[in-house]
Amino acid sequence: MIGRAVPGIDVFATVTFAPVPLIVLGALFGGIWPWLAVAWIGGLVYALDRLIARAAPDAPEGREFPAADRLSVALAIAHFVLLLLGVAALSGVTGLSIPARIALFFACGLFFGQVSNSNAHELIHRADKRLFVLGKWVYISLLYGHHASAHRLVHHRFVATRDDPNSAVLGESFWAFAPQAWTGAFIAGWEMEEARRKRLAPEGWKARLAAMNPYVSYVLGAIWCLILVGLLFGLAGVAAYLALCLYAQMQILLADYVQHYGLERALIATGQYEPVSARHSWDAPDPVSSLWMLNAPRHSDHHAHPARPYPELRLGAITAEGRPVLPRSLPAMATLALIPPLWHRVMDPRARALRRPARGV
Repeated sequence: MIGRAVPGIDVFATVTFAPVPLIVLGALFGGIWPWLAVAWIGGLVYALDRLIARAAPDAPEGREFPAADRLSVALAIAHFVLLLLGVAALSGVTGLSIPARIALFFACGLFFGQVSNSNAHELIHRADKRLFVLGKWVYISLLYGHHASAHRLVHHRFVATRDDPNSAVLGESFWAFAPQAWTGAFIAGWEMEEARRKRLAPEGWKARLAAMNPYVSYVLGAIWCLILVGLLFGLAGVAAYLALCLYAQMQILLADYVQHYGLERALIATGQYEPVSARHSWDAPDPVSSLWMLNAPRHSDHHAHPARPYPELRLGAITAEGRPVLPRSLPAMATLALIPPLWHRVMDPRARALRRPARGV
């Protein structure tokens, strides 16, 4: 079915929810269950990508997917359940062995960093305020709430320029990129929100309270999450929670690093940057990992149409000249990015070849 027919919401649901029962069983009983979850996420998805080796077709223009938001809500609920259960198990509440805890940590971290992140990313782009708030709280629960502002207000505006902290420059390693991207996005998002708040400048204390910088909710929400975990699971729970959040955030930063690495928008005659195009994002046509990450690997179309729901994102002519396409799936390339010498050997020549036409714009 995958690669021949346009995937429906049921296919997205099957792929994204497949490891959830394994993670739940692993958190409660240990044994083989968390290892099966890791094997599914880290092995089977990659194997199916290589076996099928062709992208699913684009959805026809104008086709709608009314169940897309319902799946996003279900995945957000699953995220909160798995986060609470994962922290409980890793802190010792369910009596897991050390090997089972290690496997569970990687299973949860990969799910949060790849599925929960992709889903929250979808939600913060929805026009429905309730969906936006849900996505924001998924990020807050991972101690990454500022992404709800920085991604929309900074990354989408300045992508593939030096003004975007989340666009990696050619030759930069992931380990150099990650801390600068985290702090740079936090600060840039705050500045954009403050500028917008001052520009709107509502009158009356109630209106000013409603127009408060959302960073207040990001920081207070993170503190509330830490306090709640501490009250429920003690210091061991806080340590497990911080470790899970750090690992999930690393997955998010890896996605940013890979999807724009070495690509740049040229300065045109007016002194401004050229418009964002398909040449400024790395796409990945691999079918199963795309379903797993809610079509996040179809990244250039997302930048062209940020409000387009994930089932409608299009790859277009991936063989077109100058179209950046990753040599392997997004999760596989994120893994490669952890080893800078191998990453640069594979990606630097590709990025240089794509940058040459941009300088002549």
